Amino acid sequence: MIARLAGITTALAAIFGIGALAGGVFHPSAPGGDAKVAMRHGTEAMAMSVRGLAVADEGLRIVVANPQLRLDRTEQLRFRIVDDEGRTVRDFDVEHTKRMHLIVARRDLTGFQHLHPTMAADGTWSAPLRLAEAGSYRVFADFSHDGEAMTLASDVRVDGAADLLPLPEPAAEAASDGGYSVRMDEPAARAGEETKIRFTVLKHGKPVQVQPYLGANGHLVALREGDLAFLHVHPMEGTTEFESTFPTVGHYRLFLQFKHAGRVHTAAFTQEVI
Repeated sequence: MIARLAGITTALAAIFGIGALAGGVFHPSAPGGDAKVAMRHGTEAMAMSVRGLAVADEGLRIVVANPQLRLDRTEQLRFRIVDDEGRTVRDFDVEHTKRMHLIVARRDLTGFQHLHPTMAADGTWSAPLRLAEAGSYRVFADFSHDGEAMTLASDVRVDGAADLLPLPEPAAEAASDGGYSVRMDEPAARAGEETKIRFTVLKHGKPVQVQPYLGANGHLVALREGDLAFLHVHPMEGTTEFESTFPTVGHYRLFLQFKHAGRVHTAAFTQEVI
């Protein structure tokens, strides 16, 4: 196992450069689930999804108009998607009932938000964003264009002293906003192997039936500690069970979103991958 992991690490470092490990979590139906990176160990090759590590990919680029935001103020975050000639892209496919998903998280994997911006006639996307803590935040534009699923990422900054927090220890249960608790049931997650993760939402200790949200029973965003490799995952139809493959060992922060009693709630878990 040690030799196998060493081989994977060497291949990744060669692809992305020193200090940057390629990765992500993938599901073929999710935005960003098609990009592949080959990782070789001897004659073995694994195709893994890698998203959210770059500002540009496949001839498209994200341009954030106002990367400096004020602390604890609601402001309109504005951005465009442009092609390699600088032309603003205006045609996007509908994915999970929306043409654009915007994910925001601070570099220590706190302050998670999942927004759905609106596009103006000139192709500028905007969404109200309030960041209550100082620091550097990663913003992910998750979309499909011409049938190609993509995730582009950039950074925004909130000035002030940033009190960065360590990643919480892995736990099988987490509290969400709104007074819910969520249990995560999954086998030991191993790098390069498909993992099935099932969530149970409880209110006052009793399971509840979640409501459809954006065409599914739940949404799962996974961000890897360190480089914030990204995936927006959706469950198997009619369930809160997700299938994903973690391409490298390490810790990932999982953000589950579900809807109940007409409101969307979020619970976060730390996942260790061995």
